Amino acid sequence: MEYIDTHTHYDDKVYDSDRDALFAQMREAGVSRVINVGSDISSNAQTLALADKYPFVYAAVGVHPTGTRELTHESFEDIKNLRHEKIVAIGEIGLDYHYEDTDRDAQIHWFRVQLRLAKDRKLPVIIHAREAGEDCYSILREELAYENGGVIHCFSEDLEHAKRYIDLGFHIGIGGVVTFKKADVLAEVAKNIPLSRLLTETDCPYLAPAPYRGKRNNSAHLSYIAEKIAELRGIDVSEFLDAVNNNAKTLFSLK
Repeated sequence: MEYIDTHTHYDDKVYDSDRDALFAQMREAGVSRVINVGSDISSNAQTLALADKYPFVYAAVGVHPTGTRELTHESFEDIKNLRHEKIVAIGEIGLDYHYEDTDRDAQIHWFRVQLRLAKDRKLPVIIHAREAGEDCYSILREELAYENGGVIHCFSEDLEHAKRYIDLGFHIGIGGVVTFKKADVLAEVAKNIPLSRLLTETDCPYLAPAPYRGKRNNSAHLSYIAEKIAELRGIDVSEFLDAVNNNAKTLFSLK
């Protein structure tokens, strides 16, 4: 079996003690490619360092919505100037209204700026949308973000909202939450959206699937996610993996 993880954070310090050994184990388990996703200027640099060191690691660069409060146009130049053959997306960008002290105006401003950067660079986008679905959808539509494609990462809304994003030209990213006992809404999404618009991800080190829930996640756990979604859809897991792997390779131009 081949597994492609379209959303990881292996620059996180929780991997510092055993990253090389873990990567070797993942490769043996069939993980062929991972996309490491930046969230701020520091993690973008670390992400590119990982892409340099490990042939199977690709990179996405951007500023997470919760990090936009401190972002300036001067500091954003550091991101605009990043050039690397293994940058395959702009992300993780979007909107997150979960916290009470959220500066929504700053988030919206930098969301638009980064969407325009993606268009200029002709790269797909990796979208974080938390408790901000309507604003996120509207901005993606207004900015014509679908022209280069992208994925709604760690999708958490219902089937109706998934179909809206798909109609707009986006993929839906589904991870370990689909294996949880009370994930009925997400299970309905995983079962019913077009297979051509589905991507698998771990968001590691977060959101480990049910057998490892609450523990550090890694890309080898994609097997649990794939098996669950294939079961929901009533298809063989190899058929499912062939489809979602092709989706990932096409969207992110993975070699």
